[in-house]
Amino acid sequence: MIRKIKQAAVIGSGIMGGGIAALLAGAGTKTLLLDIVPFDLKDEEKDDPAARNRIVKAGLDTVLMSSPSLLMQKKDVDRITIGNLEDDFDKIADCDWIVEVVVENLKIKQDLFKRIETVRKAGTIISSNTSGLPLKAMSEGLSQNFKQHFLGTHFFNPVRYMHLLEIIAGEETLPGVLEFIADFGERILGKGIVWAKDTPNFVGNRIGVQGIVKAMQLMLEDGLTIPEVDVLFGTAMGRPKTAMFKTSDIVGLDTLGHVAGNTYELVVDDEQRDSFVLPEFIEKMVEKKLLGTKTGGGFYKTELTPEWEKIRKVIDPKTLEYAEYEPADFECLVNAQKAKTLPDKIKAILYGDDKGAKFAWKVVANSLIYAANRIPEISDTIVEIDNAMKWGFNFEMGPFETWDAIGLEASVEKMENEGFAVPEKVKKMLAAGNTSFFKTENGKAFAYDFAIENYKEVVVSENIVSLKALKGADKVVKTCASASLVDLDDGVFCLEFLTKMNTLNKEILEFVFEVLDYVDANGLGLVIGNQAGGMPGAFSAGADLMEMAGAIKEKRYSDIEAMIDQLHQGLQGARYSTFPVVAAPYGMTLGGGCEICLAADRIVAHAELYMGLVEIGVGLLPAGGGCLNLWKKFLNTIPEVVADIDLAKFFVPVFMSIAMAKVSTSAAEAGANGFMGAQDRIVFNRDYLIGEAKKEVLAMVDGGYAPPVKRPIKVLGQAAQGMINTEIFNLLSGKFITEYDAFLAKRIAYVISGGDVRDNSEVEEDVILKLEKEAFTDFLKEEKTLARIEHMLKTGKPLRN
Repeated sequence: MIRKIKQAAVIGSGIMGGGIAALLAGAGTKTLLLDIVPFDLKDEEKDDPAARNRIVKAGLDTVLMSSPSLLMQKKDVDRITIGNLEDDFDKIADCDWIVEVVVENLKIKQDLFKRIETVRKAGTIISSNTSGLPLKAMSEGLSQNFKQHFLGTHFFNPVRYMHLLEIIAGEETLPGVLEFIADFGERILGKGIVWAKDTPNFVGNRIGVQGIVKAMQLMLEDGLTIPEVDVLFGTAMGRPKTAMFKTSDIVGLDTLGHVAGNTYELVVDDEQRDSFVLPEFIEKMVEKKLLGTKTGGGFYKTELTPEWEKIRKVIDPKTLEYAEYEPADFECLVNAQKAKTLPDKIKAILYGDDKGAKFAWKVVANSLIYAANRIPEISDTIVEIDNAMKWGFNFEMGPFETWDAIGLEASVEKMENEGFAVPEKVKKMLAAGNTSFFKTENGKAFAYDFAIENYKEVVVSENIVSLKALKGADKVVKTCASASLVDLDDGVFCLEFLTKMNTLNKEILEFVFEVLDYVDANGLGLVIGNQAGGMPGAFSAGADLMEMAGAIKEKRYSDIEAMIDQLHQGLQGARYSTFPVVAAPYGMTLGGGCEICLAADRIVAHAELYMGLVEIGVGLLPAGGGCLNLWKKFLNTIPEVVADIDLAKFFVPVFMSIAMAKVSTSAAEAGANGFMGAQDRIVFNRDYLIGEAKKEVLAMVDGGYAPPVKRPIKVLGQAAQGMINTEIFNLLSGKFITEYDAFLAKRIAYVISGGDVRDNSEVEEDVILKLEKEAFTDFLKEEKTLARIEHMLKTGKPLRN
């Protein structure tokens, strides 16, 4: 039997249900979204379909209005059909997967599943998104066939953006059902799969919430403030900048309290059961509806002055009053800032001597021990726990990777000296000479397994290509400080950037020529991609502005012109090389990063793609072929047999994308904006990206790849400039742009249109490239451009001058 999910049903249209429906729709699956009929219908509304669907319609409207959007693009909503659990329940008979996302009430879920059993077709998979109720209890009294097709699928909120999907097998779930949903979840929905056991709050929330609540308890014991805790457990520790308390505000204190309280009630044998008891001041906050972002204030809140200035305040746990606060700082954080690697940053904090370091050590030591003690209760492997924390809480390192990073032997010795109860299995592991939880041998990753008291290979999908593993297997064929060329096997190589935010500098531009020569002599094709961390991460944030600003201040304009020539030659060399080049972008793909993609033969992009030519934000224009190649991307959508074309209809969106620094909010939107074409592909799982790009290269080679022929291109000419002046006037009048924006925009229009040529002329590509370079260097000499660059470097935000 070949399983397919042609249509799915999601029952429950709240935040989670709506998010799951949006994800399914974005992945191309027709979805039926159902919810209850309102209890308070008036007599005249009882036969009104709109009134009966009021709750589910409100849920779908919330999805449509969500920011950041839960949908990849607004038109995905066309794949979602809404209905209610009375009039439309029988429609689930047409569905291949039914996802239950109703209120966390056992009886309500049991009653719903009994109804589902009467209408579901044979073979339909049913799953619950419960965060803690036992699957066994939910499916009690149902048929064997139902139980064989029943499992837990615990998504994390917000569903689109959180990588984690916990899959929980029921006692009778068929292995084939589990394998199918795991494959669908990973390959189609793009999730990282963690196999959890049917225990309270599974893996991610069990470990994560224990860590948060324990830190809150220790904060009160040690006399730290909320901002002090957050600064210690933010980016310096490899965790999100929202750290603990800001994250709790986003999640909602009521939700945190529910998960913690539910866990406390159910884990009666947990040696740290009390670490799920919220401090009294938080219970009072929940009573007062100080729940976080959704109520306008939680641990933090932001107020506006009459002058519209933001004042950020934090709550005092003793008085529950809000007050302004100064940025917290400790000597251990100063030392962490000096460290170059994350392990060294974490060690600088945990092995420091100040108050903050001692607190951080107690919190981390407790959480590491707690994680080790949960094996095999909640999971059989350390890999599942680490992945749950990385994918569900956006930690750069999971607990066991962190333990390795700070030195397993040294940390255990410190724990024992301070009276921590180190698990016997960890001490036994060390006594046997195993001094780390993870290791790499011959490019393969291994993790310690407590059950067999030895290492086991970490098995991942065959679709996943790990650059880290390949580098560990000596597959780097060329390298410099800023980039490397990695052998992906089968004649395909990967150009990987290694700079901060993968920005482009002079060294990378020079390295590109070496890469092209090497692949031409030794390979079949090239992938341009990397696997840097972070959410959403950065394929490339564009040019190295620090390097650029230094050249401007020293008036080394000839050096900058030479760099632009290098960039043109490198990207044009890639575009017209004898082998296929595939770009594999994800996350921030801005400025020069976007230009690299536009110059490639194909793009295989991650679904979370924030792509745009944003140079005007720093007073510049795309000068790496961005103006040329975006214009070509639009022209290439026109069939050759179509002769009479109004180029103005194509010119305006190209111009507006560059002049307004338009950035896509997804790969689907990048396609709608014209940055990706019909032959480009979208991959939902970022872990698959390099592997899928490699497949694309090999498919092009198998298809008899021939390099494109460089031909003159049609341009709009002088007609464009007059037409665009009207657009610019309208933008100025509406105060969408400044006078300086208008100055820059007029020159951008001049470049894209081919300069001073007749309407609808044909020009060589080098003409537009030359216009790009001239405009770029002219803009560099403007004081307002330098001000924009310096402001961006200082604040990370564009200056509107």
